[in-house]
Amino acid sequence: MPSRRQFMAAAALSPAAAAVSPTSAPSAATPDWPTGPGRRTPQQQPDRELRRILTEIDQRRIEATVRKLVSFGTRHTLSSQTDPVRGIGAARDWIFRELRSYPGKLSVELQTFVQPPSPRVPVATPITNVLATLRGSKDPSRIYVVSGHYDSRASDPLDAVSDAPGADDDASGVAAVMEIARVLATREVDATIIFAAVAGEEQGLYGSAHLASTLAGVQGMFTNDIVGAAPPEAANIVRLFAEGVPTSETPEQAAIRRSVGGENDSPSRQLARFVTDLAGTGMTVEVIYRRDRYLRGGDHIPFLEKGFPAARFTEPHEDYAHQHQNVRVENGVQYGDLPEFCDFKYMAGVARVNAATLWSLATAPGTPRNVRIRTNRLTNETDLVWDADPTAAGYEVVWRPTEAADWTHRIPLGPVNAHTVDLSKDNVFFGVRAIGANGRRSPAAFPVPAP
Repeated sequence: MPSRRQFMAAAALSPAAAAVSPTSAPSAATPDWPTGPGRRTPQQQPDRELRRILTEIDQRRIEATVRKLVSFGTRHTLSSQTDPVRGIGAARDWIFRELRSYPGKLSVELQTFVQPPSPRVPVATPITNVLATLRGSKDPSRIYVVSGHYDSRASDPLDAVSDAPGADDDASGVAAVMEIARVLATREVDATIIFAAVAGEEQGLYGSAHLASTLAGVQGMFTNDIVGAAPPEAANIVRLFAEGVPTSETPEQAAIRRSVGGENDSPSRQLARFVTDLAGTGMTVEVIYRRDRYLRGGDHIPFLEKGFPAARFTEPHEDYAHQHQNVRVENGVQYGDLPEFCDFKYMAGVARVNAATLWSLATAPGTPRNVRIRTNRLTNETDLVWDADPTAAGYEVVWRPTEAADWTHRIPLGPVNAHTVDLSKDNVFFGVRAIGANGRRSPAAFPVPAP
């Protein structure tokens, strides 16, 4: 740790020198600032079991699932629920049977509720989510959810009759979720994973809202919506939308945030950092600092409204000719969400990102709870405290300069519940994450002032 004289010398650097990115290589001309304890933060590398999981993701099975879902003609929420070959009921029943056919430990159920009339639901309508649960063996009350929506739509959101193939939106997401469920079904995880094919998304996020209302203990949720293709120049990129200021923030929480910062440190942003921290998937995850696309929404939003960390995976460049369009040829252009416009290799890549994320979350300790910064003494040190977790083998304090997007430094610790860092909380942001005996680490928790 630098002396006070060295600290003051660093603080006196020119603005240009002081603005150097904290991830730049230090040099005599452009030293890092602020300096502080800890090691540089590396990505989490996949272990042998995760590498095996990634190789088991089967592109051909993903393609077969998409084409099967398209074969039901329409999966509109208001379409037939009893026709055995066409409509949302036929799709629901096939997804249920398929998930039940996977060898392993999945518990598969239909979750049905009646949605009252609304702008896109003219009459009270049953809506059914198909859920496959892999129960955690050590901490089953800690839950992670991954979803895609199996309903589809044509140009008119109330048209339940016309063909609505919904290959990209969102058979792609459902196929990814089902393939991850198949691969993980035979494995043991510490925490519980729920693989969800939800309905009612196009009519108002109703399926996911109902699912969120039934759950507690969710430490992470991801929706996969429109993950079916990418242009050649972005063939290995997937966007991850993650909000900054929490949707569920209370006035009291907002007041604290204004006092200490943290606009870029919501639980959802920490979840996004966890995803980008994982190596070995062959994909690049580009985090978008928004809750969702401009003026649009998806199935993660009801989870955010309940105060659960949640984010959305979406392809990097949506093709609107093949989204929410009646199937037709117009002026020589084919419209409609058809499977010929999908890239199944790309879908498999997105599935691998999800699989790596869920496996790493569910086999690591949970996110530390009640992380606080003590403020009862005026000092340039920072006193951090948190609740001890008996499942954690240790912890890491992480920190970064305030302008950095990701954690730059980590301070490894043992199984403790407090640590004093010789670095001012005025100049950096801190987090605490738990480390398992297997070396896997949790998302970081952002501290709040201790009362």
